[in-house]
Amino acid sequence: MIPAMDLHLLRSSTGFSAIRFFPRYPSPSPLRSRLFIARSNLPFPNEKAKYHRELEAAVEAVERACRLCVHVQRSLFSVEGRIIEKKDQTPVTVADFGVQALISLELSKSFPSIPLVAEEDSGFLRSNNLVDPVVSAVSDHMSFNKKSLSHDDVLEAIDRGGKNAFAMGTKPATYWILDPIDGTRGFVKGSQALYVVGLSLVVEGEIVLGVMGCPNWVVDATYKSTTHAQSYRNSSPGLGIIMVAHVGCGTWKKRLKNMLDRSTKISSDWTRCFVDGFCLVSDARFCIPESQTWESLPLSVLYKARIDDDNVGDKEICLLSAFCGSLCKYLMVASGRASVFILRARSEKLIKVWDHAVGMICVHEAGGKVTDWKGRELDLAADKVERRILYPEGGILVTNGKIHNETLEMISSISSAV
Repeated sequence: MIPAMDLHLLRSSTGFSAIRFFPRYPSPSPLRSRLFIARSNLPFPNEKAKYHRELEAAVEAVERACRLCVHVQRSLFSVEGRIIEKKDQTPVTVADFGVQALISLELSKSFPSIPLVAEEDSGFLRSNNLVDPVVSAVSDHMSFNKKSLSHDDVLEAIDRGGKNAFAMGTKPATYWILDPIDGTRGFVKGSQALYVVGLSLVVEGEIVLGVMGCPNWVVDATYKSTTHAQSYRNSSPGLGIIMVAHVGCGTWKKRLKNMLDRSTKISSDWTRCFVDGFCLVSDARFCIPESQTWESLPLSVLYKARIDDDNVGDKEICLLSAFCGSLCKYLMVASGRASVFILRARSEKLIKVWDHAVGMICVHEAGGKVTDWKGRELDLAADKVERRILYPEGGILVTNGKIHNETLEMISSISSAV
């Protein structure tokens, strides 16, 4: 079996970037590294990435949004790190709406003609008198003149991505998709759970790039279990990554800049991401939505789940601890920490496009696969007017690709027998 590869972006003395290939796992024979110059802030040369300008703008916007999240999140915690009980969800609201406003403003500066599909609109802020703290949070983190930012600017930026902002029609469309904070419950738990800022670009119906920022992702991968990884509490530079994907260029990640201490130097090396190499369903590591149980899913007929335990027995699988939000699970699969994310579609709950779009391209470019339970690709244009809802048949299956067909066959045989 050919060993998987890690690719690291190194800073060269010329001021440009260089990428060196290393084996991710030990190889029986020495592997000579290869080096080339990438004249870009991205992990690949601009000429290989048709949408490099859009991707660079997206990376900058998501990094700023993550910084906003971290600063707002600090208001939730005491000096000792305990969660401060609050009667309302003001910090989460400020961060959620602040991120949408900030990213909308940053993108419209460079790409004013590309519309935005996003989760929020300004109605809640207007009715609950929360505009002032959102304007303040956005002003502190935007890249251009802060003094000129008005309430109307922020509200209009939020509504640019709202439900009634525009109608796509039935033809293939070009637009941004944003989830300002995927996993708000993770946001209020601090370092005890993950949350993600997710942004992707659709061009003529195809997702061409994606950026996910996870401010409290544990970079140190020497953990023994997922629980161990997420209980690793370190307010300095142990936490936070940004993941990027561009069609045909792979999926990459790097450390987020230190959000709270600008004096601390953080490595800006890019590392190529690959899905894991498990080839059997019984060996795979699974993620499921926190709102669903393993027993509610078809594979529970064949396998019992052991939480965060790699020492599974016969007819058992390893189920990783629940992470808040869907994008965290895509991030886990794309980075090789999980093998499968499986979600059952339910009639009472709509599946929103922003909970999946950026994860889809990150997993695909890392070597994985995303379909519904019938093996069909997810149709971004199924919601023909607004492009906000997905309609997968049965549910959504995200895997490392190697066990995708086997898993689909299991789901199909179990579902038909019920």
